[in-house]
Amino acid sequence: MKRFTPVSSLACALAGTLALAACSDEASAPLAPTMAGTSLSVEAGSSSSLVLFKGNGVPAGFAERVQGLGGTVTYAHAGVGFAMVEGLSDAGAAEIRAMSSVAGVTADTEFTLHQPQDAASMEFDGSAADEIQSQANPATASRYVWQWNMRSIGANKAWAAGKLGSSNVTVAILDTGIDYDAPDLNGLVDLSRSRSFVPGDNTITSTYFPSRNQISDYNGHGTNVATQVSSKAIALAGVTSRTTLIGVKVLGAKGSGSLGGIISGITWAADQGAHVANMSLGGVFAKPGNGQAVALIQRTMNYAKQKGMLVVVAAGNERADLDHDGNLFKTYCGTVHVICVSAVGPESAGAYVDQPSAFTNFGRSSINVAAPGGNYRADFAASPWPWGNDIASWVWSYCSKTKLVLSATGGVLGYAGCQAGNRLTGQVGTSQAAPHVAGLAALLMAEHGTGNPVRIKQIIEASSADLGQSGTDPYYGRGRIDVGAALGL
Repeated sequence: MKRFTPVSSLACALAGTLALAACSDEASAPLAPTMAGTSLSVEAGSSSSLVLFKGNGVPAGFAERVQGLGGTVTYAHAGVGFAMVEGLSDAGAAEIRAMSSVAGVTADTEFTLHQPQDAASMEFDGSAADEIQSQANPATASRYVWQWNMRSIGANKAWAAGKLGSSNVTVAILDTGIDYDAPDLNGLVDLSRSRSFVPGDNTITSTYFPSRNQISDYNGHGTNVATQVSSKAIALAGVTSRTTLIGVKVLGAKGSGSLGGIISGITWAADQGAHVANMSLGGVFAKPGNGQAVALIQRTMNYAKQKGMLVVVAAGNERADLDHDGNLFKTYCGTVHVICVSAVGPESAGAYVDQPSAFTNFGRSSINVAAPGGNYRADFAASPWPWGNDIASWVWSYCSKTKLVLSATGGVLGYAGCQAGNRLTGQVGTSQAAPHVAGLAALLMAEHGTGNPVRIKQIIEASSADLGQSGTDPYYGRGRIDVGAALGL
């Protein structure tokens, strides 16, 4: 073990951070090698519109009609009945809106990751022990001692019983991409069914990483999330070790993405045969004036259910009471057919592992279950964790080799120091809680079969440890997930 470097910033520690690692020490200056070239924008385009049709289907000749008005259809889905359109003028949008087959045209909306705490980082020496593949026994992962999260939900009980998941079950990771050839993930990600819906990141790929797949993770968030679902357990275990992953990039290097890209990503995952979709992302917007966007989201989740895909979503990190959110629509916990996950974790080493996280959103009307997302002490006093004195109960993974340092305007400044592939990173958030549930869903589908997301959701809720107020609790929902109980162990 070479060194431990917590990169948390006290100035950014509270829940005001809008972009992941925006105030981390890693982002304070470009790290060698610095990349030369044009400063690239990675924000979602503001000229994008969402067209919602009346019922399913896309009208014949619609793309040609849009082209004639100076726009371009970048994605359309007949099953949901919507299209993403770029480049329409106000007059063009009005003409499309007047079509008898169109229910509405609305400007696309951008969302940004909201992480409550900057990431921690640790390099390690890559000793022989780290190279031993532990896929058949994830508890022998070289850094498993750090994984309070896997032990707290009894994932180790499933592994001991030979419940490791199945490659025939697929989980789609809708996020910032995946470092698909990281040691813990190499061979688990099906690139043939993966896709990016972030044009700005595609430009980064072609400019700086032309040999990499478009789902390469330039942020790091998606790689951490993916590892909690499925991992070969060389350094760190996931809930499963054999589940197939597909990367659906809907958030860019800055952690931002559009509603249209996210909706497109959900439909893509469902059409590619994903059985579970993990969405450790979200946002919030006012219901008044956004009825078409809400309707589009509901249609999309209905389509996912019809295709047999269970959608797991993070509750969010704003400490918000979702029971009393007035005219706000919290994506995507306010949607039917999803599992909305809150976060728990110990505030210090040896503390209660199921303490509701200081940042987690809550509310009986929205939270289905809780899962490990990490926590930190309110006074930020260091505690002696297995990885060293620290302020937080991190959820660990490899750091993406292609994680970048960006300028305030989205320009690429350089690497974030993980390019050697020997750095681990820890994060906290409901983003980390949700994939534990997605991993459990994948385990259950390996046992009970796919195609019945409602039944899997019922098993997860019924088997969860009933914590807090009896029945449905504002913070725990139906309870903290229990992998062993869900599998009848």
